[in-house]
Amino acid sequence: MTGRRLGAGSRTIYALGDTSTNTALTALTMIYATFFLTQVAGLRPVLAGAVPLVGRFVDAISDPLIGRLSDRTNFGGARRRPYFLIGAIPFGLSFAMLWIVPDVESQLALFLYYSFMYSLVSITSTVCSVPYLALIPEMATDYDDRTSLNTYRSVGATVGIFCAIGMRGFADSLGGGPEGWGLAAAIYGGGLALPWFWVYRVSFERPEFRREEVQSPPLITSLLSALRNRTFARLVSLYVCGRLAMDLVGAMLILYFTYWLGRTEDFEVAMLVFLLAAVFGLPFWFWVSKRVDKKRTFMMGALLWTTTQLSLFLVSPDWPRWVGFAGILFAGFGFAAVDIMPWSMVGDVIDEDDLETGERREGLYNGLLMFLRKLAGAVAVFLALALLDFAGFQDGQEQSPSVLLMIRLLASLGPALFLFLGFLAAIRYPLTRERHAEVLAALESRVGRQ
Repeated sequence: MTGRRLGAGSRTIYALGDTSTNTALTALTMIYATFFLTQVAGLRPVLAGAVPLVGRFVDAISDPLIGRLSDRTNFGGARRRPYFLIGAIPFGLSFAMLWIVPDVESQLALFLYYSFMYSLVSITSTVCSVPYLALIPEMATDYDDRTSLNTYRSVGATVGIFCAIGMRGFADSLGGGPEGWGLAAAIYGGGLALPWFWVYRVSFERPEFRREEVQSPPLITSLLSALRNRTFARLVSLYVCGRLAMDLVGAMLILYFTYWLGRTEDFEVAMLVFLLAAVFGLPFWFWVSKRVDKKRTFMMGALLWTTTQLSLFLVSPDWPRWVGFAGILFAGFGFAAVDIMPWSMVGDVIDEDDLETGERREGLYNGLLMFLRKLAGAVAVFLALALLDFAGFQDGQEQSPSVLLMIRLLASLGPALFLFLGFLAAIRYPLTRERHAEVLAALESRVGRQ
């Protein structure tokens, strides 16, 4: 199962798919509910936090369904790549419409509109992103080559975070308010659609991964089978803990700088430091993973990030600015390992599943993991905003001590707790480098017998 590989240029272009997806996901996690819905559209925090949850109920069906369809459909010899062409333009259009402020005063009407548009963005992004992720284990079949391709993809994803963070400043440069945000979203929507046509050109599929002769069980049966996979369940545990930490940081950091430190202009600078540290950290963690294995690399990154999150709770407004930025830098370096390793590990899980079932189910597993990624973000944002609402958060006003304490806890100790739980989950992850080599040898032997 070796042979053809993507070159460095093609890997860079392929990574643009995750730039597109992650721009949307990060904007929805970091800016949309906590800032746009509450401070531009005027939606109450608890309702703003509920909007992503509605979208995740839709994802519970669409993500595994699209993944399973991409396992079994056949577009003239291709299973997954045509989905990029199908979903690209609807994805861009629905994202643009998500940031329109309707001319209504009813909180219920606003909530229903944004919930519907959020669900539409969720479906159209799934059409592109789940087949995209499912292609990675197929194009990169080697243990370390998967980490390499995912390193490129993670750089692309980090560029997407840059783009998402810049959306607020871009909207302000276009006049701000509903008009500025609407125009900025229209431009961003075009940028989200365009890369998928390039990704389609550079990607490829392996004919031997199509198993038309295998009779697939119903979707529900397949989902239950995947969830009963003990290796996948352990991977889900460590991955979801990492995503909860990231999404809590993403949702709360803007409020942490605005209301606790009193320097809202430092938010974009802090995220720039965080993401640059992540980008420079990715080659280092790839180097580490080639000398140990993926779970140990994840554990080292999680511990580093946990330590820096704990330090953020101690920072006070009168401390020098560089102290907070130093903590953000080390957090970004640890985040790189926590982000890249699970997506590299899922391909190994799929190989093990292939050995047991005789079926390639990349779409199903990646669909489940994508859904859980989105669900973790939605739950984190909802709980954070609900707690702030309960504590008495008032937009644009001086916050009470209880609200400030809640912001500090949610931005520092909350993510640290989830990261430590992810570290504990990784300890018992069973699919090591040696075990994966045994799986590949058994698959090669089966192909030889056939």
